[in-house]
Amino acid sequence: MPVTVGTPFDLASLTKLFTSVAAVQQIERGTLGIDAEVGAYLPDFHAAARHRVTVRQLLTHTSGLRPELPLYDGADAAERLEMLRAEAPVGVPGTYCYSDLNMLLLQQVLERITGRSLDVLVRDGITRPLGMTATRFGPCPEAAATEDQRRPWTKADRGMLRGVVHDENAWALGGVAGHAGLFSTARDLAVFCRALLAGGAYGPARILGPDFVDLLLTPPGLGFALDQPWFMGKLAGRGAAGHTGFTGTMLVLDRATDTFLVLLANAVHPAARPGRTAARAPRWRPTWPTRSAPADPAAGGRPAGPG
Repeated sequence: MPVTVGTPFDLASLTKLFTSVAAVQQIERGTLGIDAEVGAYLPDFHAAARHRVTVRQLLTHTSGLRPELPLYDGADAAERLEMLRAEAPVGVPGTYCYSDLNMLLLQQVLERITGRSLDVLVRDGITRPLGMTATRFGPCPEAAATEDQRRPWTKADRGMLRGVVHDENAWALGGVAGHAGLFSTARDLAVFCRALLAGGAYGPARILGPDFVDLLLTPPGLGFALDQPWFMGKLAGRGAAGHTGFTGTMLVLDRATDTFLVLLANAVHPAARPGRTAARAPRWRPTWPTRSAPADPAAGGRPAGPG
């Protein structure tokens, strides 16, 4: 299937950015406390409660939780959830350690306090208001293929993946997970970037207030990584924020110049190899053709900026 500008890609860890925005929306509404303990919302997640893990620690990857758990080895949904409930921090709280478990716990918090699943929160709070019609959790049959997952070189024996989430834990959890699972297009991600650069609004839609966009993107960043030279290149050191995804995706916001960069690739196709998912640092200041940028309805149809 030929790839076009409208082809959806597996976003992998760019999903974390949407989970983070969904969390900050609840902070803005007063239903979630950024410095509240996870145990206040999830008392049955006894390990996190006992160690007094906070919402802020989840959003900044400073909870001390290990990078991942083999949830895909769980026999069923109940066993996988119990693995997450029992997982205690192994690092020193307050010390940075990037972990998918942070966003999985945050997903549980969001679902508990709202009574809605994460896919509904993302759809109703972010993608539908912004008109991001191509952005959703899978299955997404029209998406670009990712990896041929077969043992012994992968964690699960799933064959060639197209339109189903690449991440094994997200797959084991039914495709909707706080750390991975979303599919999207370049156009939709351009709208997402433009909304954040514009203080949370795109056209008539507002997903966050300006103060809460600042909260999201102020060092050390909530969900977003800030000033990372290994993938931001010359944009690092000036407040640029973004994230990468294992499948070959990247998103960078540079508020200093009101510009953004979106990269969608299938770097793990047909199979992940050493170096295939290495740093994607831009070596120059990128430019974008305005004809590819989605028009901002609030600007009378003018291009919404680089995309």
